[in-house]
Amino acid sequence: MNKHQHTLLSQQFRHISRQPPKSYCRPRAFHSYQSLNLPVYNMPNSPKVTAVDTLPPSEAKWIEFQKITWSDQTGKSRIWEAASRKTRGSSGVDAVAISTVIRHPSRPPSTIVILQYRPPVDAVCVEFPAGLVDEKETPSDASLRELHEETGFKGKLAFISPTIVSDPGMSTANMQLATVEVKLNEGDKEPEQALDDGEFIERVVVPLDELYERLTKYSEEGKLVDARLWHWAAGLHFARTML
Repeated sequence: MNKHQHTLLSQQFRHISRQPPKSYCRPRAFHSYQSLNLPVYNMPNSPKVTAVDTLPPSEAKWIEFQKITWSDQTGKSRIWEAASRKTRGSSGVDAVAISTVIRHPSRPPSTIVILQYRPPVDAVCVEFPAGLVDEKETPSDASLRELHEETGFKGKLAFISPTIVSDPGMSTANMQLATVEVKLNEGDKEPEQALDDGEFIERVVVPLDELYERLTKYSEEGKLVDARLWHWAAGLHFARTML
């Protein structure tokens, strides 16, 4: 490296060292919904599955396998294999998912989706904000907590569903679906996420009338859309276009 090249490199390094990291985000006003998209996947390494092994029951922290003996409608004894969460608390509900309605004085009603890599499917998934209900927590409280942690937004619980299931042929897992209303004002600052260590979640605000098309585009890009979010978006789309 000659003296001229060394000088240029030193100048470039000083310039870069003064810049905040790409993941840094100063609080700012809601000038655009696009400003709420935090590209956490712009990182040095892409997530990937490096090995898949059989999990011994003694090492399973979050789930367990069950052998269910049951009697069918003719009285015949049968066996069913199922997965079950170990974390179910006193509420009897494993998890919550949160559909959000954001209201703003000068923008259309919108919702929040999150993008998150999921190792079991080795893909980035598009989902509702969601999470497990803590031991002594109610599903309603968990909904508001998880929304704030994963997106930074705070709101008012408008509705929560009865206990529902999504894959009863495979798992005993259940959940409740909450709807939280978030009211914003002109000039409000971007909220900061409160993610746990090891969580890499991108939040995206989408106008409700564009949600179905946005999820279709995500699918075309190779992302996997969570069934609960897809069903919710499809219901809105079909109500608008078919009824």
